[in-house]
Amino acid sequence: MAPEQSAWSLHARLKEDTIDIGDLPLSRVLVIKDAHYPWLLLVPRRPDVVEIIDLNEVEQAQLMTEISRVAGALKEITKCEKLNIAALGNMVPQLHVHIIARRSSDAAWPRPVWGVMPPLAHDAEEVQQFISALRRKIWLG
Repeated sequence: MAPEQSAWSLHARLKEDTIDIGDLPLSRVLVIKDAHYPWLLLVPRRPDVVEIIDLNEVEQAQLMTEISRVAGALKEITKCEKLNIAALGNMVPQLHVHIIARRSSDAAWPRPVWGVMPPLAHDAEEVQQFISALRRKIWLG
């Protein structure tokens, strides 16, 4: 008998800092709770994965497809000037990919967004409209 694989769960810090939008074939799609930036995360639902290279090649290709789909939808919805896409994982080891819509007028421009401003709470109605538009664009319903 093969050893039991541990079940996937979202890291506690990611759970605390995000709003769950739904699941693509590989990844959970989340919105970061910071209204300064339209900021999404993709988290592959695979246990104990820290790096992209920890996914098998098929999963790596699927992740790239999902990054492209979500980034394209984010760019179309926000009409942003630039997308920042990164998998850092310095604070949270669970593999997660940041997809951030940037504008030259945003609070951190041209620097990375981390640590520049304390998170700004979303307006409940605005974030729900954003999530609804995003779900439609990335085929989540």
